[in-house]
Amino acid sequence: MAEIGKWNKLEVLKELDFGLYLDGKEQGEILLPIRYVPKDLKIGDIADVFIYLDSEDRIIATTEKPFAEVGDFALLEVVSISDIGAFLDWGLMKDLFVPFREQKQKMEVGNSYVVYLYVDEMTGRITGSAKVENFLDTTQPEFKEGQEVDLIIYMQTDIGYKAIINNTHTGMLFDSDVFRTLHRGEHTKGYIKKIREDQKIDLLLDKPGYEKVDEISKKVLDKLKEENGFIALSDKSPAEDIYDVFGISKKTFKKAIGALYKSRIIALEENGIRLITA
Repeated sequence: MAEIGKWNKLEVLKELDFGLYLDGKEQGEILLPIRYVPKDLKIGDIADVFIYLDSEDRIIATTEKPFAEVGDFALLEVVSISDIGAFLDWGLMKDLFVPFREQKQKMEVGNSYVVYLYVDEMTGRITGSAKVENFLDTTQPEFKEGQEVDLIIYMQTDIGYKAIINNTHTGMLFDSDVFRTLHRGEHTKGYIKKIREDQKIDLLLDKPGYEKVDEISKKVLDKLKEENGFIALSDKSPAEDIYDVFGISKKTFKKAIGALYKSRIIALEENGIRLITA
């Protein structure tokens, strides 16, 4: 059966002047309007299409790519407001509807919000919700400390950033562990720092421990060689200066140069670090 709000591979059944009819199985025949028909697509071929409802709530197919599909979290911009809710641009002709009851705060035209896309059981329509926590798993996570995960930043708080983990759970990136500017809706790689007894999850942007340091140590050495054996950065340098050069946090940099120092590869000087030559 064709899934609404998802990409589907459907067989072409009929060809008419205004488009193609596709086999939606239990959904019946689904129209792919002529403006979306790829060149050379013919009866019997399999079309890769996105299925949604048009302005008259009819199931319709398109080859246009939306910014997100059902089951996704995405940062989308409000393009209009009505007396029943807001409409967000999600890349298709018909905008995504977010009813007032699914807004955490009153949405405003021109602003963007992280929303979850789902099919409303009452109406069958694809709908958005800014109450993203309602769609995240609250059961015990199966993540392991140090595991690499996909993050979506969805909220900034007084202590850091809340992030969606692998589209299933939520976690916190504390300000003390964040070494660059993060933006709402940003997708980034991250790592599980700790899973607390209350099942709350702490996150990192860097690999935890010395696993990351090994990687960075080589980067520091390569930079030292490029700079004739000296870099004017030390453990007392501003975090911003360290990030500008290496793209890492000050904490990670300190661990890296500490490991290199213990291995007697570098010397720590007042104004920087120097490569020790044999």
